[in-house]
Amino acid sequence: MTDYKEEQRNEIEALESIYSNELKIVSDDPEYSFTVDIKTESLKHDPDDYMAVSLKFTYVPTYPDEAPIMEIAESENLSDQDMEELVEFLQSKTEENLGMVMVYTLVSEASEWLNKKLVTSSSEKKEAEERRIREAEEEERNRFDGVRVTVESFMSWKAKFDQEVAELKKLQAKDEVVSKKLTGRELFEKDRSLVDSDLQFLQDEGEVKVDESLFQELDDLELEEEDEEDIPS
Repeated sequence: MTDYKEEQRNEIEALESIYSNELKIVSDDPEYSFTVDIKTESLKHDPDDYMAVSLKFTYVPTYPDEAPIMEIAESENLSDQDMEELVEFLQSKTEENLGMVMVYTLVSEASEWLNKKLVTSSSEKKEAEERRIREAEEEERNRFDGVRVTVESFMSWKAKFDQEVAELKKLQAKDEVVSKKLTGRELFEKDRSLVDSDLQFLQDEGEVKVDESLFQELDDLELEEEDEEDIPS
């Protein structure tokens, strides 16, 4: 008869020796429950690019003839899909190792899977970034297609621009002259006294009066001048 408890204790002792810093016993009653931390090596080009998981194993009474309960207690830099794929992968490995203590094998398989996944994920990220840059550059080039500037095209544009500026200045000068030259109606609206003075002049012209004394004074002035000429020097 198989002594499952003995096999389980022996495996725990071996695991504690191998994973002295990574293994933590959660419980030993009624069955052993423990975690093993796994972390990939960081990639050379990005020290922060790594993956890590904490696998939790719980023995069942008939382990190793029956697979242990496995779950991911904690993870770093893994998506939900990554964790599902890892659990499915490990479950397939338990089927291959039934009847033998298998935690060391499962941890080793998980570590290798994570390293491969990290390399694949890093490559996919790099390709996605390169594709994004190419698309951005292509979009930027497309914005300027058909409007590339040459010396000839610039000189042609400048001549047209100068002509438009000259025409605009002419229009502005014309507007200034027109604004300064007021029409009769504008003069009327601007200064009503001009009309009043014209009307007054016309009224006065119809009643012209002559002051005869002015003519008498002129005659006297002429006589005095003649007398002065007759006086001998």
